[in-house]
This record gives sequence, C-alpha cells and structure tokens, in this order.
Amino acid sequence: MTLSASFPYLLSVKGQIREIQKPQIMGICNLTPDSFFAGSRVQSIQMAVDQAGQMLEEGADLLDLGAVSTRPGAIMPSVAEEVDRLLRALEAVVAAFPEAWISVDTWRGEVAKAAIELGAGMINDVSGGAWDTDEKHSMWEILPSLHVPYVLMHTQGKPDVMQKDPQYTDVVAEVLEALARKAYALSVKGVHDLIIDPGFGFGKTLKHNYALLDSLHALHALERPILVGASRKGMAWKVFEGGNPDNAIHASTAIHMTAMMKGAAFIRTHDVNAAVQTRAVWEALKEAEVSQEQ
Repeated sequence: MTLSASFPYLLSVKGQIREIQKPQIMGICNLTPDSFFAGSRVQSIQMAVDQAGQMLEEGADLLDLGAVSTRPGAIMPSVAEEVDRLLRALEAVVAAFPEAWISVDTWRGEVAKAAIELGAGMINDVSGGAWDTDEKHSMWEILPSLHVPYVLMHTQGKPDVMQKDPQYTDVVAEVLEALARKAYALSVKGVHDLIIDPGFGFGKTLKHNYALLDSLHALHALERPILVGASRKGMAWKVFEGGNPDNAIHASTAIHMTAMMKGAAFIRTHDVNAAVQTRAVWEALKEAEVSQEQ
C-alpha cells in the first residue's frame, strides 16, 4: 500500500491556500449537553476555550465545534438553540486563538454563514446538504459565497431514524455513487474545495462501517481529501467485550491507523494526543516506504 499516494491536497480557506501534506488531526469540541461521549461535552464558554487550547497544544491541526448532537436517536434543536450554543463559544475561541483553523459542525446554511463571519474556516455538514430545507438560505445555496472547504458527508436518514435497520445492496458502491453525484452537483454551483466523509455510524450497521473502512481507498476515485469520523463511535466499542464510548480510545486508535494507511486526509477525534502519536507512526512508515523505493 502506498501511504503517500493521495498527498498533497490543496484547499482554499478564505482566499488562502492550505497545502495538506499529511493526515490532519481535527479535535472535537462538543457544545452540546447530550453528545454520545460524555467526556467531550463542553458546559461553558470558558470550558470551550480551555478545551480548544489543550487540543491545539497537543498538536491538533484544526478544531471542529458543533452545537447539535447527531447521535442515533437525537432530536434536533431549534435554530435559536444551536446559535446560542455555538456562536458565543466560537467567538471566544477565535479571540483566544486567532490563528487556529476552526471547522463548524452544522447542517444549517444560516448558521454556517454566521460562523464563517465570526472567523470559522470550514463547514462540516453531516447531512450532505439534505436536511436544510430553507430555499433562500439553505446550506448549498449559501456555500458558494463562503469560500471555505466543505465536508460532504454521506448519511442515510436523520439521527432519530438512521439506525433503524439501514439497508444497502453494496454499501461501498452506493456511498461512493451518492458522494460522486453530490460532489458533481456542488461543482456546478461553484463549490470545489470539498472533503468527503463516508459517514461512519450514520445509517450504517457495524458490518457496513467496516466494509467502508476496509474499502476506504475506493473513495480516492473522487479525487478529494477523505475525512474519517469514527472516534469512540459504536464501530469502535461494539467489537470488544464490555465496550462503551468511555473505554474505546484504543479501538479508535486502531481505526485511525487503518484509515491513515488507506489514505485518509483528516481524522476527526476526541483524543488529539493519541491521534498525533498514531500519525507519527504513519509518518515513520511513510519514510520507510520512500527509502525502500529509492
């Protein structure tokens, strides 16, 4: 397996070009009271700033702030609730760390626009543009004017129903086709800085998740950076006895290493230090591979 085959990637962030030479570590900051992993929940603005600072110190390349829980069974909050949770914390984090690259995890176009105006530099949309029905201000209508990378994720259904017997004939082929169709539609709208995410745990069974991980390299056909968000999810802790989100750091690390080996460009994680160490092993393997080729 060629570890360096997909790099570098170039992404435009508000007119500035970022060259992605290695997997980027994306630290998760959950501004919600009901995230599936209790250890990631942030209860105050100061906690958000403190957590952001710790993740950046541990080596995070960017942060992902979200104010809507999308765990299986979650009920969506109102726009007002999301804005109240997100924007004040985002403003404080930007003020404390003005050079930090910050992604905002939202599926609402109006929230995305407000976040970018406050200093965010990426949009992470778990709905893939499917949930925002505001015709004038939908995510996809607003995106071309934001000039930031957009994470296009695959999901089958909303959180309240997505894990109720999801079905695929060929999960890898179907996810690839769905992402390809949406990537093309976005390119027609003038959105080119796309990052694709197969959506682990979003309308997928355990077998579906591992089929996607095993064939993650197939998504390189889209010629876009790949983001993997599997940290402490069920696909990590359901494979060993006594598993739960709290004790799934090692299984998550194994998934992250596998993803890097298959060309993932972004690792979204609750555990930045562990992911940074995992990337160091990946880099050592890459260096060995290059040496053997010379």
